[in-house]
Amino acid sequence: MTQPSTADPQIIVVGSGMNSLVCAALLAQRGKSVLVLERNDRLGGCIRTEELFPGYRHDVLSSWYPLFVGSPAYAALKPALQAAGLEFAQCGYTTGLVRPDGSGVALKQDIEDSVRRLDAWAPGDGQAFGAMAQRLFGQDAALTFGLLGQNPYGAGMLKLLFKEWRRRGLDGLLGFAADSLESFRRWSERELQSDGVRALIAPWVLHTGLGPDDACSALIGKLTFAAVVAGGMPVVKGGSQGVVDALAKVIEQHGGRLLTHTTVERVLTQGEGRRRRAVGVRAGGREFRATEAVVCNVVPGQLYGTLLPDAPEPVRQRAAGYRHGRGGMQIHFALNAPPDWRTPELRHVPLVHLTDSMEQVCASVTEANNGLLPARPTLAIGQPTAVDPSRAPDGGWILWVQMQELPVRIKGDAAGLIAPPADGRWTEALREVMADRVQARLEEVMPGLASRIVGRRSYSPADLESLNCNLVGGDPYAGVCSPDQFFWLRPFAGGHGARGHRTPLRNLFHIGAATHPGPGLGGGSGYLVAQHLAPRGGRSGT
Repeated sequence: MTQPSTADPQIIVVGSGMNSLVCAALLAQRGKSVLVLERNDRLGGCIRTEELFPGYRHDVLSSWYPLFVGSPAYAALKPALQAAGLEFAQCGYTTGLVRPDGSGVALKQDIEDSVRRLDAWAPGDGQAFGAMAQRLFGQDAALTFGLLGQNPYGAGMLKLLFKEWRRRGLDGLLGFAADSLESFRRWSERELQSDGVRALIAPWVLHTGLGPDDACSALIGKLTFAAVVAGGMPVVKGGSQGVVDALAKVIEQHGGRLLTHTTVERVLTQGEGRRRRAVGVRAGGREFRATEAVVCNVVPGQLYGTLLPDAPEPVRQRAAGYRHGRGGMQIHFALNAPPDWRTPELRHVPLVHLTDSMEQVCASVTEANNGLLPARPTLAIGQPTAVDPSRAPDGGWILWVQMQELPVRIKGDAAGLIAPPADGRWTEALREVMADRVQARLEEVMPGLASRIVGRRSYSPADLESLNCNLVGGDPYAGVCSPDQFFWLRPFAGGHGARGHRTPLRNLFHIGAATHPGPGLGGGSGYLVAQHLAPRGGRSGT
């Protein structure tokens, strides 16, 4: 292993989440000296694996990596990551739906097979899904994935739009834009005939902090669902910590340094006006200098409220107005045997959503938006041991349950059964009462669950924020992906040089889920900034 240099690094990266580690690994590979600073006691951000119960390795926070496996970041780093021991696992199934009566559908990693299964379950809707997937991965693929995979303000984006304008015409581009802004409810009521298929796809909208009635939710719901069916739901063998360890190894092998227990307090600058530059950071009473650039993986409020508080006033106001979404919650179950699903095939599915209907998803979102604990929350039920049995003892099982429809401040309970705390804040007692509600819902679709439970560990929105300061209010996605905070406008409309991944300082860069292309652990923003700072040809873009 190459010994790290004690000299000032060329680039400092603040934070050690997926985008930070991807950025640092690419930069280090391309000859840049890199220093990564992390406030917590471990690297990884929203990636952490813990043995919550003896012999059971749980992915606390994130667990699934379809976006990363299909990303240009992984393509660039794959040989090095595999050499560092990273291995992904998949099974033949992808996702499915279970309803409260236990009925449901399981889909395999095959578009054509899924078309047949859906047509058998809901005649006509399989063909509708097939047509949707064909358009996403055919006619619209270059534009959709080009928009999400490039710097919105780069020359490549202009070339893409010009090419698509020549192919589609102005009306075609405007039609694409209109479709992209449509709500999931409108699209699904027009294109799908079955309440069941609407319920199957609708929960995927929640995975960007939206609801089925929100603008852009049709595009996001269709894209995420179809991408999962086509590409699968890969997990890291042995636990998600493996991707962190592999990225860290690549960084260190190329001379990079990684420091934990190091809270960055301020970006250090010098110069005035357009000549003002970032020259390092202050952390833990020390100064760390960077000779070329500083890259910050934080939410806008932290960047412009703490690290760079003297940014231009309009930028600070934009950052202060950045909107974080609903709170998330996770419940981890260790079981001594696989659950007894009423629909047995669901035992093989990595991620199953439990909901009554699309309308119930909408109702739960509305309840949470109004400060109410949802009476019948949508559950994302992960089964990582269906893909990677090594995570549990022989015969054991893990359930990874996520909810994305919870209020940050509690004003009441939609079911009228739980008394809200006087200050509206999450408490341990409230968390466990809500976990009991979730467990009761699980018992409806997998009878006898309680007798199989070895251990249960819950994380409220407040707990999630305590694990990662970027999860403000427990928002898993570092800001809702509404039209005013997405694509060109993520994190917000630009001004004074703050646009996309750029900031008012030309060598200070902003990455992470709060920036383009948004959440999902695909490493997209880290990749784009690394491409700018160290293009493959070796010349710096700064």
